Amino acid sequence: MANHASAAKRARQTIVRAERNRFYKTRIKNLTKAVRVAVEAGDKEAADAALKDVNKSFHVYAGKGILKKNTAARRISRLAKLVNTVAA
Repeated sequence: MANHASAAKRARQTIVRAERNRFYKTRIKNLTKAVRVAVEAGDKEAADAALKDVNKSFHVYAGKGILKKNTAARRISRLAKLVNTVAA
């Protein structure tokens, strides 16, 4: 248990941030999974729609500092490349 007020506040902030990070981490996994499932099913339209959603969300997350800019760009790029294999 924290012995100082500042340490107690730090503990509270850590709990709040961990909860927020868990939400975003799960959201990122679910968005990517939607694209991958659509690609495996061979559904080009669903994959494109899911990729569009991923693109928008990842750029928002990068703007908020949840994802680094290059990480978001790299993940979007890899998913786009994956979606393009459906047409080929």
